[in-house]
Amino acid sequence: MPVRYRCRHCEVEIGTLPFDAEETVQKLHLFEIGEIDEFIKKNERGETTVYSICEHCEESLRQFPDYYALKRWLQ
Repeated sequence: MPVRYRCRHCEVEIGTLPFDAEETVQKLHLFEIGEIDEFIKKNERGETTVYSICEHCEESLRQFPDYYALKRWLQ
């Protein structure tokens, strides 16, 4: 199944990668990082979503660094 990338702030889909996420994540040993569950989620159908940041939100955070203190700053 492909890996979907979504912005963790505005939920826009950034893109997809057409390969098996399970194999790739295990090869990269990403699950050894303590906070990985916050950024990589798997749904009941086995689809993997990686939460990152889109260009728009990244630019907003550069302009307003106080937003970093908020978990979700876009409504």
